[in-house]
Amino acid sequence: MDIFYPIKLLADWLTYSVFHLAAKTILAEAINFFIYDTIKIFILLSVIIFIVSIIRSFLPPEKIRNILSKKNKYLGNFLAATLGIITPFCSCSAVPLFLGFVEAGIPLGVTFSFLVASPMINEVALVLLLGMFGWKIASLYIASGLIIAILSGLVIGKLKVENLVESFVFNNEIINSENGIKMEWKDRIAYAKNYTADIIKKVWIYILIGIGLGAWIHGYVPADFLAKYASADKWYAVPLATLIGIPLYSNAAGVIPLVSALT
Repeated sequence: MDIFYPIKLLADWLTYSVFHLAAKTILAEAINFFIYDTIKIFILLSVIIFIVSIIRSFLPPEKIRNILSKKNKYLGNFLAATLGIITPFCSCSAVPLFLGFVEAGIPLGVTFSFLVASPMINEVALVLLLGMFGWKIASLYIASGLIIAILSGLVIGKLKVENLVESFVFNNEIINSENGIKMEWKDRIAYAKNYTADIIKKVWIYILIGIGLGAWIHGYVPADFLAKYASADKWYAVPLATLIGIPLYSNAAGVIPLVSALT
């Protein structure tokens, strides 16, 4: 049984019983699509980000640094990329972590694997891919990010470019902020609730815009539109998709629902 079937029933009830829209009409299809995907995505987003936040509470930056400093090069690249997926940081916060790893004596290639994986695997994008395209596409998203991060780190490690790192990075005194204070479960749950709420506050409008555009396309754009203008045999299909995607890159939360409607 489809785990999202109750949401489908709710969307149908709201569309046809509450809003009294005639079945099989373009407007009804668009509204039904919007209601179903909105409820499904926000439930998935809340549950998965909450779980990821609980995991993150066990892995502060200092603990990640200590784990990576004790691993050999190849295992370190894999572990660094994996930790980057589990503990996603944006690029602006990943760079200070990267400097901290280098200060701790972790090989530069290993630190790059973390630096690449951490902002590349976006938990919001992962939830949307899982809800709209299924676990296979979501797994492919994770695997591709993992492979790219590991290979990037291995290449950087082989190049031996440590001499290009500014000397002050290696000379800084390492400060370990782990002061022995352990979080209680109530603190972890409170942290996860706050983090989940913060993420949803930041992306909800983009999700609604993306789903809204997707609903419009789902209801009003002819089914053969893409086959006619952007099928695989058209030489301009990939460049066109790339150009369209450039302004949309700023937020995956708004892009993925739109892509879902186009497929």
